[in-house]
Amino acid sequence: MSFTLAIVGRPNVGKSTLFNRLVGKRLALVDDQPGVTRDLREGEARLGDLRFTVIDTAGLEEATDESLQGRMRKLTERAVDMADICLFLIDARAGVTPTDEVFADILRKRARHVILAANKAEGSAADAGVYESYGLGLGEPVRLSAEHGEGMNELYSHLMPLADEFEKRAAAEAPETEVILNEEGEAEDPDAVRQPTPERPMQVAVVGRPNAGKSTLINCILGEDRLLTGPEAGITRDAISLQLDWDGLPVRIFDTAGMRKKSRVQDKVEKLSVSDGLRAVKFAEVVVVLLDAAIPFEQQDLRIADLAEREGRAVVVAVNKWDIEDQKQQKLRDLREAFERLLPQLRGAPLVTVSAKTGKGLDRLKAAVEKAYDVWNRRVTTAQLNRWLAGMVEAHPPPAPGGRRIKLRYMTQAKTRPPHFVVMCSHPDKLPDSYSRYLINGLREDFDMPGTPIRLHMRSQSDKNPYKSKKKSTPSRLRKHIHGKGNPPK
Repeated sequence: MSFTLAIVGRPNVGKSTLFNRLVGKRLALVDDQPGVTRDLREGEARLGDLRFTVIDTAGLEEATDESLQGRMRKLTERAVDMADICLFLIDARAGVTPTDEVFADILRKRARHVILAANKAEGSAADAGVYESYGLGLGEPVRLSAEHGEGMNELYSHLMPLADEFEKRAAAEAPETEVILNEEGEAEDPDAVRQPTPERPMQVAVVGRPNAGKSTLINCILGEDRLLTGPEAGITRDAISLQLDWDGLPVRIFDTAGMRKKSRVQDKVEKLSVSDGLRAVKFAEVVVVLLDAAIPFEQQDLRIADLAEREGRAVVVAVNKWDIEDQKQQKLRDLREAFERLLPQLRGAPLVTVSAKTGKGLDRLKAAVEKAYDVWNRRVTTAQLNRWLAGMVEAHPPPAPGGRRIKLRYMTQAKTRPPHFVVMCSHPDKLPDSYSRYLINGLREDFDMPGTPIRLHMRSQSDKNPYKSKKKSTPSRLRKHIHGKGNPPK
């Protein structure tokens, strides 16, 4: 019972609020000011027993094609064309506006099915706007309050018959597949055998400063203008996620808002956008830090890369706009030197040059993402680690504070994603950070783990013995009696 529902309407009628209610999460940014949403955001919605894909769109506005609003409107019209059902939302308290009338006419011509909904319809103050909406010629309106969850049952009653129709059509159009039986007589899925896919796609977040070309890069990977782009900085506001097959690699890719210095972020919506992007970094597995070739490795770029490393994500550094660079070889040498010097905590991480405009370098970027993901998931056996640890200690013994040598007894890998290692030792609190860095750098080099964050914990074996610090509780007179000395205790 799967279909696509696009929520459309002019700005500030509550589309994102309704989207969040249908998906059951606060995925879309919501604010009182109009025009917060700019891109198309998809989510898996549920309403009763209905399961469907819902699309949150930008507010429909009359504008020229070259303007930002014009490009936003084109994306919304694209969502109308691809959706099975359009939910046309109006503000019941504001009533029907001339803009509503213009776009009602567009929906009558372009949309397959249109459901009219009057949002903010709680209370008698909205009655006039609800009655007025009958004049749009789109049938009886559904009275909703996305903020308070009112009217969801009525919306369900409008969607249910359409959902049944889509289900019957899908069943009729489904191709007949030949059932193949294995040796045990059980049915096999031939597609699953020929095209095995992971249980879930790789999570990749693209982050960077404003106007670095993040949305353009993702559009180039997709092969279509799915995300809103343009010369203006800061167009993207939501962290938009898209699932795709990247030349055989199942990926869910997140386009995030550009991150400026904290002191420059004054607008409330921009603060929400940045926090949304930070959340995408925390949930990602691989983070692509996108730089502008003209101004690479600015202070904000370094902060973003360091954030991804501190969150424990696999990092790939991509330098965009490489097509307009003249001295490519010299520039590349300078970039690698700056990378090693400014980001020593990511030493060995992939550095690739791309052009989101022409598509050059995308094959190298995909290979770098796959390699970073593999290293991030790498596991080393305990036997290998302990042989390696003995060699490292022999080459450079740990210090001896107060004349007592710190002993590193054994080492094991506790977890992956990123690799976590534990070293059991004496006096872990006295081991200097420089020796931990020596071991981490050795792990990177000897076990081929370049660029990935490595976590190394020093632990004392005495922490496991809760009785070690306790004194013997046997009285001295009783001990003497046990050993045949002195008088027995009274």
